[in-house]
Amino acid sequence: MARIGEAQAPAATRDALARGRLRASLVPDLLVEARRIVNTVIAGWHGRRKRGIGENFWQFRPYVEGDSSRIDWRRSARDDHTYVRDREWEAAHTVWLWADPSPSMLYKSTGATVSKESRALVLTLAMAELLSRSGERIAWPGLTDPFTARNGAERIAAQLAHAGELPAKPDLSGIRRFCDIVIVSDFLDPVEDTIAWLDVLARHGVHAHLIEVADPAEERFPYAGRTEFTDPETGDKLTAGRAETLGDEYRLLYTARRQELAAWCKRLGWSFTVNHTDRLASEALVRVHMAMTVDGSSAGRIRA
Repeated sequence: MARIGEAQAPAATRDALARGRLRASLVPDLLVEARRIVNTVIAGWHGRRKRGIGENFWQFRPYVEGDSSRIDWRRSARDDHTYVRDREWEAAHTVWLWADPSPSMLYKSTGATVSKESRALVLTLAMAELLSRSGERIAWPGLTDPFTARNGAERIAAQLAHAGELPAKPDLSGIRRFCDIVIVSDFLDPVEDTIAWLDVLARHGVHAHLIEVADPAEERFPYAGRTEFTDPETGDKLTAGRAETLGDEYRLLYTARRQELAAWCKRLGWSFTVNHTDRLASEALVRVHMAMTVDGSSAGRIRA
């Protein structure tokens, strides 16, 4: 049977130096792609805006008795109503960003446009670009401390390009209340392991946005006939004489894992988004942005 997919990696797949070199070669082009995506979709966004302390005008609204805001007499003189001028909240907010570096993310089938690792890095760098333009503080757990910079995406890209072996799962215990975190992964680990890892965020009152990156072949299981499967984490191999007989049970387990994780996120008030590697990265970016906007949990702002 023709090969449907394979890991996009150098020969020494599990070698830390080889993985680091591969990531370093990918990052510059992925940063360009991330900026292209942000420029494409940002014009249609209205931002996470709210009334508060700041210098920029936000809106006029009718005056109500006892309102402590300053009356705008020029606007009020236009008709028979009294208006106050609101300013936009401009407190910087910290958003942590993380893309899964595990070997399973290297997979790419013939039906996908990119590997899961490439899509995860593009989404993460695009979020860094968007947040940096808005004046937010961004950080990557285990790689950078929170910082504010207009070139935030470029700075994170440089750190990733020069980083050695990245931890499979970084320590999240230092992320505190009122922060957001965007986590991009295939989430193929057992659900109980993923929940145990992320539980510290729930206990600290952190608001999380999970993006599951999925290859279409992983979801549909289009395999038939004699097929050899290789575990990218351990290198173990499984040969199936008639792979199609495994399809129904595989798809049931695959869907159940996703549904259980999504339901857990929903109970916590977190967002859960699926992005397929044969679809546009901008689709996930817009959904996460909408989750940050509609939820209202974040104090910062994203402005077009």
